[in-house]
Amino acid sequence: MPKSPTPPVTETAPEHAIDSEYTVDELARVAGTTVRNVRAYQDRDLLMPPDKRGRVGIYNDSHVARLKLINHLLARGYTLSNIQDLIKAIDDGGDLRSILGLENAIGGPWSHTRPRSYSLPELIKLFGPQVPSSLTRLAKLGLLERQGLSFVARNPAMLDAAAATVREGIPARELLDVLEEARPHFDAIASALVAMVVRHLDRYDAGALPPATDMPALVDAIWRLRPLSTVFVENEILRALEEQSSAYLGGRVATILEQTLGRRPGAGAAASSASAAQDAPPEPGEAATKSSPAEAMPKSARAGAKPSAGKVAGKAAGKAAGRSPARKR
Repeated sequence: MPKSPTPPVTETAPEHAIDSEYTVDELARVAGTTVRNVRAYQDRDLLMPPDKRGRVGIYNDSHVARLKLINHLLARGYTLSNIQDLIKAIDDGGDLRSILGLENAIGGPWSHTRPRSYSLPELIKLFGPQVPSSLTRLAKLGLLERQGLSFVARNPAMLDAAAATVREGIPARELLDVLEEARPHFDAIASALVAMVVRHLDRYDAGALPPATDMPALVDAIWRLRPLSTVFVENEILRALEEQSSAYLGGRVATILEQTLGRRPGAGAAASSASAAQDAPPEPGEAATKSSPAEAMPKSARAGAKPSAGKVAGKAAGKAAGRSPARKR
């Protein structure tokens, strides 16, 4: 059923906080429960009745938030009777409209994507014949949920992105491996952001709700902070992807250079250092130990080599000295 905007639950909620609308089947899927449970919670007054449009009940994000709260309390070991007493006390202890607004701001869905059903042949067309073996992992990750003979994706955009990745040649198995590895890190990021918001907004006793007079400002602050949190997460992951991609490119280029030049980084510098050491003048203590250029030549080359101009001049000077007058005396 197409969704249409409805008035926000509280008069202070920002304009972008528009409720989605759900049939009972859609509500159960989004909230992670069953239609039978939805009916049972309504019978016990745990869940507000839906708006009626003809014979169809229309639910909104306030119902989603309430169902998530019930699921959370059940998971912590509370019985339905405990939860019923608690919710009755909450509803009786303050302005119900303000309480629902707070419940919606805190526990309402962050994505308003509509769930979508897929048949098994459709999934095989998207991901290939290996889909049946991956259904358990897809369900565990919350990407798919079995509903009779069909499968429901709570976030079809995520499933479409996964299918597009597989079409690019990435095996579905490897993609699921990465998602399973990355999810705890995203959980930790979300936990840190929520803790930061709670430290600054939740200045009330743990056993009490904020006073009704504080509710409108609190709800408004939460609605303003929600989109800011997504901005932080999105930009940080973009920064990290950019850095990792650049690091990969740099590493690949360095490898190509090594293969092209036939040496590893630093080999060129070592060769230059050796050449410079060869051309440098000898240290004073090294003069006696180093061979002259002539001595470094082969013997055959030295035998046939003509005396240099310096040697010829030296011999002539010696003869002249032998014929000097001092020598005759």
